[in-house]
Amino acid sequence: MIYQSPNIQVSQLDNQIAELRFNAPGSVNKFDKETLNALNEALAAIEQAKPRGVLVTSGKSVFIVGADITEFTDYFAQPDDVILDWISETNAIFNRLEDLPMPTVCAINGFALGGGFEAALSCDLRIVAESAQVGLPETKLGLIPGFGGTVRLPRVIGADNALEWMTSGKHQKAAAALKVGAVDAVVADDKLIEQASVLLERAISEEIDWQARRQAKLSPLTLSKLEATMAFTTARGMVAKLAGKHYPAPMTAVDVVETAAGAARAEALEAEKHGFLKLARTDAAAALIGIFLNDQLVKGKAKKMAKASGKVESAAVLGAGIMGGGIAYQSAYKGVPIVMKDIAQEALDLGLSEASKIAGKLVEKGRSTPAKMAKTLNNIVPTLDYSGIANAQVVVEAVVENPKIKAAVLKETETKVADNAVITSNTSTISIDLLAESLDKPERFCGMHFFNPVHRMPLVEVIRSKYSSEDTINQVVAYATQMGKTAIVVNDCPGFFVNRVLFPYVGGFNQLIADGAEIADIDKVMEKDFGWPMGPAYLMDVVGIDTAHHCQGVMAEGFPERMAKPEVDLIAAMFEANRYGQKNKVGFYQYQKDKRGRTQKVADDASQAIIEAARGAGKSFSKEDIIARCMIPMIIETVRCLEEGIVDSPAEADMALLYGLGFPAFRGGVFRYLDTMGVAKFVELADSFAHLGPLYQVTQGLRDKAASNGTYY
Repeated sequence: MIYQSPNIQVSQLDNQIAELRFNAPGSVNKFDKETLNALNEALAAIEQAKPRGVLVTSGKSVFIVGADITEFTDYFAQPDDVILDWISETNAIFNRLEDLPMPTVCAINGFALGGGFEAALSCDLRIVAESAQVGLPETKLGLIPGFGGTVRLPRVIGADNALEWMTSGKHQKAAAALKVGAVDAVVADDKLIEQASVLLERAISEEIDWQARRQAKLSPLTLSKLEATMAFTTARGMVAKLAGKHYPAPMTAVDVVETAAGAARAEALEAEKHGFLKLARTDAAAALIGIFLNDQLVKGKAKKMAKASGKVESAAVLGAGIMGGGIAYQSAYKGVPIVMKDIAQEALDLGLSEASKIAGKLVEKGRSTPAKMAKTLNNIVPTLDYSGIANAQVVVEAVVENPKIKAAVLKETETKVADNAVITSNTSTISIDLLAESLDKPERFCGMHFFNPVHRMPLVEVIRSKYSSEDTINQVVAYATQMGKTAIVVNDCPGFFVNRVLFPYVGGFNQLIADGAEIADIDKVMEKDFGWPMGPAYLMDVVGIDTAHHCQGVMAEGFPERMAKPEVDLIAAMFEANRYGQKNKVGFYQYQKDKRGRTQKVADDASQAIIEAARGAGKSFSKEDIIARCMIPMIIETVRCLEEGIVDSPAEADMALLYGLGFPAFRGGVFRYLDTMGVAKFVELADSFAHLGPLYQVTQGLRDKAASNGTYY
């Protein structure tokens, strides 16, 4: 043994080959302080041992998943010189690997991402298993590669390809990596180490010129002035279009690669280091790293709950239609067979058609195969009677949004399923406590709120009633997780969590229009400046004005002191004019097909006439006022939900808003946004709009946190 530590072992193989193996005590390898220190020591030992070549491998099912992001927040709180020293020290270690006086081959299995792939790039040659994926996803965290990725990758695969990889942050499959030259060979998973050894022997014998490959990474990029201009101009145009102004990391990646293009390794790494530091100080990086950590927390919690329950092997959905078909498709696609029951053959046909349509689009886009589509559809069993659901472990009721009908269906269903089956209701507004009272075993019941379209929306709200047992909640979380969804458990109240905090936002929007703001101005500001995927008027049209009107009534009944129907109610005005949004092509906007057949919204004189009849002529508002008047009610209601225990933690609340509503990722969620702004500053802002009514009154908890300079994270 040449070197041994808990994270890395270096052993002497046959023919004087050294194997440097990453093999941390946990389930995956990652670059934390301990591993980086061990790598430095291991490289020093290799320099002393002087083997003929070095094989870099992993003892885990994945190579290295990247840097330990949990350490980033500690580093990023430090002064600039501390961060720069940390990056310099890490670069020195990776340079030491790259500068070893013998050839190096990296054998990549599973995932080599971020720092893991940067370590692989420091080796002379790379060989990957067929199932492996590589990439530099740092821009998804609001950062750029900081361990030499912006320097080495362009010199290995060219500036164009490297910029595409880095600015998108996408994982790259083995074949795609081989195609651009990021790796030197792709082999069967079980042949990886064997073939890596063969590749290393070829380098040792100088059949492969490993010194030339290494020198290319140490030297400036070989780009003519024209090539450089074209590469970086094109990249900037693409990044500006796709990332936009709220996500500075992709554009910084372009800037850094361009700055470093004419430099050798040392100077190029300096450019990367300072680009990384600049991004580490941004609110976007703090928010995106926060989302990553929150996602890990939420998924970890769900994993524990699922483990306590065990796998769901069979399911059923009651009510076919669009929603039922979507639920059936998602369950079947993820490998949980499902019975789809309805009382009408036409509804079953619609549900099967919906599932088939979703599956067919995946095949058209090359993201699935006809065989996978057939397997998915065969996992859906349509039926007109209850006999098929007798063995279902989880039953999802998805019939019409009417409490009496739902209660009757649930009561009947309970007599047709096994005693230990869990029954859930997919509803966006009806009290789970109320529905539970129709059952003999209410402890085996809870809510399971899917968002439409089911196959695209990642969130499922699992709603705990006052009767629900922990076993019930665990099993439903397990099923949602198996369906590929992020399950967040909330307690019952009108609107549950996501819709409850959405409708104060809608209320703020409605009041803005009533006071004279134009819908196009509001949507533009909330999309372009705040960062929502769609503004509130457009959102209401997509959700459906009829659905919004119904939900508005539920919320008004549930929270009459804050969410009573307003005097000037523009949603009601649209509803009464039979303008339901996209579904009938007229709402706040009119909807038309463009030349490619895609639905586009356009301004509509009839909509404007309805608005002006209700409130009179319009007037202009500042961007700041539009954002404040829409967002303050949502933020306060979200805080109320945390204070009342509707949602367990700021992390779960922020992830629910991200996955359920599309809250701007670069803002990190309501609680991250509050911490970034400063709670005291928010309270001061909200108080300046307090005259607008109950939606703008901050809670005492918020005031107390402001007074103590507290934070939510």
